[in-house]
Amino acid sequence: MKRLLETINSLDRRYIFLFIGLAVSLPLFFPIGIKFTVTHPVQGFYDTIEKVPNDSKILMSCDYDPGSAPELYPMTISALEQMFKKDLKVIITCLWPAGPPLVEKALAHVAAQYNKQPGIDYVNLGFKEGREVVMVSMGASIPNTFPTDYHGKPVSRIPIMQGITNFKDVAMIVNISAGYPGTKEWVQQVQSRYQIDLVTGCTAVSAPEFYPYYQTGQLKGLLGGMKGAAEYEKLVGIKGLGTRGMDAQSISHLTVFLFILIGNLAYFALRFVKGKASR
Repeated sequence: MKRLLETINSLDRRYIFLFIGLAVSLPLFFPIGIKFTVTHPVQGFYDTIEKVPNDSKILMSCDYDPGSAPELYPMTISALEQMFKKDLKVIITCLWPAGPPLVEKALAHVAAQYNKQPGIDYVNLGFKEGREVVMVSMGASIPNTFPTDYHGKPVSRIPIMQGITNFKDVAMIVNISAGYPGTKEWVQQVQSRYQIDLVTGCTAVSAPEFYPYYQTGQLKGLLGGMKGAAEYEKLVGIKGLGTRGMDAQSISHLTVFLFILIGNLAYFALRFVKGKASR
């Protein structure tokens, strides 16, 4: 027993790293599907989009970069899945310069599954510098703010943009945000002025700041971090990166907990054995 306890206490940390690595990576390739309940803010996000009449036009702003993609990219995929299932037309903008390529990647992944055509069912208008100024400018004229799409095609020649002047011509706004500019600015500059339905997905560290907006009804729905993405995927009916990420996160946390528990038990047990032997 003493030898076993000494082995545990002197275990090479590389073995611990190996177990943690397996705990993180295996669920990403082989999802477990850990059960969880859907919270009200996530349900509100889903329900708000579901209430929009089919064939309506929705403005989606993807305001993040690759650094936040592990949490926010799954939300983007799921939102596109839900909107394309409902035959909604999606107009996408970006207030972060690294956003458009991520949008292109998400569209390439989802649009083909539903036979959606660029310019007809969706459009990526790309990035525009200006932060809040861009939001205010879109309130006056979206085509003047984004005269061309991400590929340089004039919006006047894009079918989906016909009849679009400002926020009054879209059914709601979906925002996926990593920070500034993002959710807070969309609430302050757009939702409060135009009283348009707004839902958002944000990083876990940002979510607590936006729950008051959800409670007051300024946000109709809120996805917070990886857990919010996984809950949303459950409602949409897919097992994507959010679900896999939650599996990996949960299993890795459990593995760390077990190592801490075993290590402490072995430490105190060894002290007890040594103390008993020295009497």
